[in-house]
Amino acid sequence: MQSSMFNLRVPLPANDEVFLMNTMSDAQLIVSSDVAALLDRYATGQPGSIADSERDAVDLLEENGFLVEDRAADRRSLDEFFTSFRQDTSVLGVTVLTTLQCNFACDYCFQGDHGDYNKFAAKMTLETAGRVSQWIEGELDRLHPEKMTLTFFGGEPLLNLPVMYDMAERVWNATQARGVAMSINIITNGLLLTPDVVDRLKPFGLKGVKVTLDGDRDTHNRMRPLRGGQGTFDRIVENVRRVAGKVSVAIGGNFDESSVDSYPALLDFLKEQEFADDLVKVNFKPIVRTGPPVPKGLLTLTPVSASGNPLNGTCMTSAGAGGGSVCDTCNFADDKMSFLREETKRHGFPTPDGVHMGPCQIHRQHSHTIGPDGSLYACPGFTGELAQSTGHIDQRQEPWHEAARKRFEAIGAWKNCGDCAFIPVCAGGCSVASHTELGDMNTPTCFKPSFESALTSLAHEAASAA
Repeated sequence: MQSSMFNLRVPLPANDEVFLMNTMSDAQLIVSSDVAALLDRYATGQPGSIADSERDAVDLLEENGFLVEDRAADRRSLDEFFTSFRQDTSVLGVTVLTTLQCNFACDYCFQGDHGDYNKFAAKMTLETAGRVSQWIEGELDRLHPEKMTLTFFGGEPLLNLPVMYDMAERVWNATQARGVAMSINIITNGLLLTPDVVDRLKPFGLKGVKVTLDGDRDTHNRMRPLRGGQGTFDRIVENVRRVAGKVSVAIGGNFDESSVDSYPALLDFLKEQEFADDLVKVNFKPIVRTGPPVPKGLLTLTPVSASGNPLNGTCMTSAGAGGGSVCDTCNFADDKMSFLREETKRHGFPTPDGVHMGPCQIHRQHSHTIGPDGSLYACPGFTGELAQSTGHIDQRQEPWHEAARKRFEAIGAWKNCGDCAFIPVCAGGCSVASHTELGDMNTPTCFKPSFESALTSLAHEAASAA
């Protein structure tokens, strides 16, 4: 036997102990330094004779995946993990972009209400919504999943309520007729979120809503105004207050160098609200920037089409549903993410631990994004880039569909990550970032420093709870 390549450790000097984690098995142990030293002996490939007093520790390490037969066994486990993840049919996940229009004029977004964008931005018709529902029925009959997750996204999805209501009812009826559990999530800027919307969708499985607040009141109003410059913070907060008792609400936020320092004040504000205990997740991430070169401190992620033009695609700034079904890991700034994660926990809000971040849905064969015109994509980040469309709900075959399908079926940036222990929870990073920034979705975008920081935090939390 030898030490697994997926082993991680954090020393806990105060107790002369070590936190061990294996990212493949997800086993987490707090062991004495003697047991950690025993594991080190296996890492050399020459553990020597095992004393009777060490036998129980060896069995424990083997049982939890810290000791494996050899490196080839680790590699087989990794291949099997991704194959199983990709081919899993237990959940059918569909993200529907009801429209690419938006009622905001966020200064970091190429969509918003800038110029004449909304005049030409696509909006799904009721006819197309009906055909999407029929396509979903076909997938239900083909896959026989246990669960169906429908996420409404955009643009701003609440600008097209007729499509949302029609599709929610149709898909609900289809799942119930087949004995499939169904849930609906909405990713929204929150301006049009009302109790009436929630009440209309709850009978059809509405489980969660994600709303974006980009810092405290003044910062948010600067970052996410209406077209006329009016602030939106107070109205969004009031809408959250009105629906928080009816549906699970998650809060997201997008930060850059100019806004990150306002987030502790936002957390202070949220903690004072009567709905604070109803928030199921609070999570912040760097701004996904589009367009020309940006000032220092802003992260760049520029969706481009085959012609090199910015995409009229999904709202990348809102990516990440309440259940993490879209994308929560895109191109984050390690130190700021760590800072805000700790601040969020200090305020008592649930937030991702920063280690269990993936793989994302792009690696699932039966997770789909559907654009307003019915085009199919493997990820919301590619919506609008027809060259990356893998098909269409009406089964039409465009010249690029087969090539796109093959690209996404073969996706595997993690294959270029060597023996990195974080591969099972990272999968080589964000494929959209790799595609847009590096020109190849199979080139890793490495977030290792952030994972290491999150691992240390996880270890000390485990030690405190022990």
